[in-house]
Amino acid sequence: MTVKQMPKVELHTHLEGCAPPAFIAGLAREKKIDISGIFDADGGYAFRDFNHFLKVYEAACTTLQTPDDFRRLTLAVLEQAAEHGVVYMETFVSPDFCGGGDLAAWRDYLAAMQDAADQAEATLGITLRGIVTGIRHFGPDQCKVAARCAAETKGDFITGYGMAGGEMAGRPGDYAYSFDMAREAGLHLTCHAGEWGGAAMVRDTIRDLKVERIGHGIGAIDDRTLLQEIAEKDIVLEVCPGSNVVLKAVTGWGAHPIAKLRDAGVRVTVSTDDPPFFHTTMTDEYAMLTRTFGWDADDFTTLNETALAAAFCDEATRARVAKKLEPVT
Repeated sequence: MTVKQMPKVELHTHLEGCAPPAFIAGLAREKKIDISGIFDADGGYAFRDFNHFLKVYEAACTTLQTPDDFRRLTLAVLEQAAEHGVVYMETFVSPDFCGGGDLAAWRDYLAAMQDAADQAEATLGITLRGIVTGIRHFGPDQCKVAARCAAETKGDFITGYGMAGGEMAGRPGDYAYSFDMAREAGLHLTCHAGEWGGAAMVRDTIRDLKVERIGHGIGAIDDRTLLQEIAEKDIVLEVCPGSNVVLKAVTGWGAHPIAKLRDAGVRVTVSTDDPPFFHTTMTDEYAMLTRTFGWDADDFTTLNETALAAAFCDEATRARVAKKLEPVT
């Protein structure tokens, strides 16, 4: 079995950020929206740094205007993921990009995404679950709107709540209300932290938001006491090495702390984040982990077992996906 064929579990993707640039360009042509400035000469996404990346990301999202756009997007994303062996995937979806936070509109968008997910599971064998996501740099009040949408639509498909966007906008405690709302609704919780804010941001996020997982979390490597706390509390890190390298959160693959995090007893997983933006796939991530750290099939088996145990899904789904991870005999 090749690395590409190996069944994989992926916990940290952004649905809009997984959109192939050709898909977004096609929508722009259909709707006569000029976003030509976000593409490079080869048709890929073009950005200078993290802040510019956010602007390009949001510009791409202006083409996604209807539930059917998101149905088509979901199918396109799952088709590409399945090509690289992904059998279970979780994706962040934001009501801000799906009707502007209006609950009735959000239900329509959500139904379209779930319909596409059901179709992909039937035809491609890939299972998708959604994590409703507040956009941090939109502010605490807008995150409350996202959390309400999450709480009102919790179910088989929407299983979690999280927060993404500009990590340095405010402190974690500013957003505690939305996480409390989601927790009371029975949703699982994750939050981006430690991509840019260092160990202190990770510590404050765990303390103030009481999350089960941390998106990225690589800044924790600088605080041995924090690493021990993360391990003891069994908090899982959704690590996205290729994303960190391209956005220069680390200086290169050799400087990435994923191996040191794992050696410190922290449970780590691997995901692509926004794969077309970062010119990566799950196959590429695994290949670079092998090339850089010497990880092999046993390491990847452990990664997938860790990811599945931390997945925001019910036990029946977990058992069904576990069978797909079993070695072929």
